[in-house]
Amino acid sequence: MSKNFRNATLEGNTQITRNVRQVTKSVNPKGKATWPLANLYDRECEYAYQVYDQIDHPALGESPRNAFLKGIASTGFRSHRLIPYDEDFLMSTRPTTPKGTAKLLPGRGVKIHHLYYWSESFRDPDIENKQLKVRYDPFDIGTAYALAKNRWVRCHSEYYAVCKGRSEKELLIATKELRAQKTHHSRQFTVSAKRLADFLQSVAAEESLLMQRLRDSEGRHVLNAINGEVAPPVNMPASPSSEAEDLVDESPTEADSEDLEVYEDF
Repeated sequence: MSKNFRNATLEGNTQITRNVRQVTKSVNPKGKATWPLANLYDRECEYAYQVYDQIDHPALGESPRNAFLKGIASTGFRSHRLIPYDEDFLMSTRPTTPKGTAKLLPGRGVKIHHLYYWSESFRDPDIENKQLKVRYDPFDIGTAYALAKNRWVRCHSEYYAVCKGRSEKELLIATKELRAQKTHHSRQFTVSAKRLADFLQSVAAEESLLMQRLRDSEGRHVLNAINGEVAPPVNMPASPSSEAEDLVDESPTEADSEDLEVYEDF
């Protein structure tokens, strides 16, 4: 590897943060970053698999790729040690609530981050009022998963048409915006699930959510690349509210006025 390549730096690198006293507004890396996540990921993969992997390594006396291929030839390909990137793997790595479970309320569903999720499987009286293991998709708060009778079932939010395609971080931003609005109203102002859904569709939410939607789009590009899918170009995604679809599993919406305590930590 050449000396010039090793010493190459990118705009917005964080090396200067090692010396906090030297960090000023003009050189703060937070304002200098120009690489979108998807582009950075593609270049990192190119370096790891096309450059570093094929350059002679001083400790190996050959390139890492040749050393790996020789190892495979002498010891065999241990396919049983591989972990497939399939739905089982994705389910086991999806985030859950701090408690890890949620109580199934009859006719309501399970509550995750103060939103109810419903599936037709919840009509089974044997699991009503039971604590079920839950998972959710951080890139789609319209969908969650619950373990019902040793089987993971897909659940939909009570405001699925609004929440579909919205990320967990978008929900966090929206709840913070509503909390800020609450300080300018009387004590009777409550943050409810309905108000949250309305805010996500409002014009006032656009400015605060557009940048987060762009970051989420870049994250999806990386996930698609890892999954071997052809990822579309990273553009500003359209508002999920314009792509509303009918619910697969409809749930009651009697809790429109229910108080919603917004959360801040994940």
